[in-house]
Amino acid sequence: MIGFNKDEKNSIRVLDGKTVSTINADLSTNTDMTKAVVLISNSDLSFQGNIKRGPFDISLVVAYKYLTISGNPNQRPNSDVVIPYINGIDIVRRNRDVWVIDFGADAERNSASMYEAPFAYVSKHVKPERAKANQPEALEFYWRHWRARKGMVATLTALNRFIVTVAVAKHRIFSWMNAPSIPDHALIAFAYSDDYHFAVLHSRIHEIWSLEQCTQLEDRPRYTPTSCFETFPFPCASKAQEKAAAAAAKELDKLRTAWLNPPEWTKTEMLEFPGSVDGPWKRYVHNPNTKGIGTVMYPRIVPKGATEAKLLKKRTLTQLYNERPAWLDHAHRALDEAVFAAYGWSPGLSDDELLAKLLALNLERAAEEAKE
Repeated sequence: MIGFNKDEKNSIRVLDGKTVSTINADLSTNTDMTKAVVLISNSDLSFQGNIKRGPFDISLVVAYKYLTISGNPNQRPNSDVVIPYINGIDIVRRNRDVWVIDFGADAERNSASMYEAPFAYVSKHVKPERAKANQPEALEFYWRHWRARKGMVATLTALNRFIVTVAVAKHRIFSWMNAPSIPDHALIAFAYSDDYHFAVLHSRIHEIWSLEQCTQLEDRPRYTPTSCFETFPFPCASKAQEKAAAAAAKELDKLRTAWLNPPEWTKTEMLEFPGSVDGPWKRYVHNPNTKGIGTVMYPRIVPKGATEAKLLKKRTLTQLYNERPAWLDHAHRALDEAVFAAYGWSPGLSDDELLAKLLALNLERAAEEAKE
């Protein structure tokens, strides 16, 4: 219940059963986070993922069938339009090996149909679903994803890897995702490929800021790019400080990866299929011919056997952060200390003190950007 009193001089302000001196517009009583503004320097670096609107997703078995088919009339490989698809489950649990058919945000029917088998699949499975919606605009371009996030794809395509976090989650976890992969709308993707920015995003500093700036879904915080990331002020770190934070992030990722996929339980399996040097698989293409078509050699981590597969099902990031073993806690403390050093602040700051410093830095950074 929210009550108002026009008598400002004689008002007694009570928040959550306690008398306070002031109540901010977001129903907080300390740092007024509603004053935070979007920073130009953070523009076009975070994205909500793709919305397909239809069963464009396919299993690995079907994907590999299409990937190895040749004979398209445009003489292009199907790997141009068949790539892995990731959602929140793939991040916080185990990878489901789901792939997706994606002809591109602006693909015309003629160019999409040149990839015969994938286009036939979409025509058979997606078109009827779009027709049920009784919305002409959904059916007119049924072979295109509904919200293909053209800007996101263009930005992430230039990177070998990028950072993702699940929009609504119990734990605010950031993970690496290798290209080519399309994140779905349950994920927020960040156009960074370096360990330093991974460190800052995964630090207590950013977590406290995002928790204060996020929206809520029931009792779970929802990370939103505009309020949580675009307002967040990164530190002005020295090269040495960046290096230290990057090293801490790299160590955290190495330890987590070893726990998620112990080498004694896993092996590397190589998928091979035709790919183009100007397509999404370009970083994996070997021995291209004069037309720029070569062999994609795509490494995948898989269980060594049925016993290992059963054991690996219990190795998830959610389970890891629920348990938070000593080694994980130590790795996060080391990362936090390095990021605090990059800001020039003490790790002993309270949450309220930290928010006050971040808000001041946000407003200072915004003022500097306004002058430029």
